[in-house]
Amino acid sequence: MFQGFSGATVDFMWGIRFNNEKSWFEAHKEDYITHFQRPMKELANEVYTRFLDEHPDLDLVCKVSRIYRDARRLFGRGPYKDHLWLSLVRPHVEAGSEPVFWFELAPEEWSCGMGFWMAPPLTMAKFRARMDRDPKPMEQLARRFNKQEQFLLEGEDYKRPKPAPSPLLDPWYRKKSFALSHSAPHQDLLWSHALADTLLDSFTFLLPYYQYVLSLSGDPDPRQA
Repeated sequence: MFQGFSGATVDFMWGIRFNNEKSWFEAHKEDYITHFQRPMKELANEVYTRFLDEHPDLDLVCKVSRIYRDARRLFGRGPYKDHLWLSLVRPHVEAGSEPVFWFELAPEEWSCGMGFWMAPPLTMAKFRARMDRDPKPMEQLARRFNKQEQFLLEGEDYKRPKPAPSPLLDPWYRKKSFALSHSAPHQDLLWSHALADTLLDSFTFLLPYYQYVLSLSGDPDPRQA
């Protein structure tokens, strides 16, 4: 069971940020395993198991990021990440093509949410076409979202967005890609089992938005209309 991260977790993250080289990492590898990798995997396993127990119809797998960067994409950076994340995603899906649930822990802050790294243009075209054709379901979700204060709607807007079916849908309609995300500085929540409860509650709140986006796959391509 996940018991929480610790000050040693944060110390390691800052350490690898300022000493991003093999010799330092190898000397502190046990700190990484004990205080960072192991609790992240424990958190991932607990949140995944509990979430799927409550929603057994979801076809999801749980992934925890590796600390090692892809050697082909270092771009002058060190070989290690100074942050880790977990994600719940459908199996056998191309990365970025569908939304994911995530939690990330970095040296300065933590974040969680649901969304795309970069939504495919076809998905967002279907999203807008669905709102044009039947705006009420998404308006209901937009009202629900506007009543809460935990998550923000984030993502790049089109430079010249088309008019939305209603002002309520305008922030969603203008997105090229989007995420519903929460971020905060380190806080006591991270050091306790309550973090698992918070993530479970967060993913449960975000589930209707996830299901709405997945349902778009069966819609026709509006670009061929």
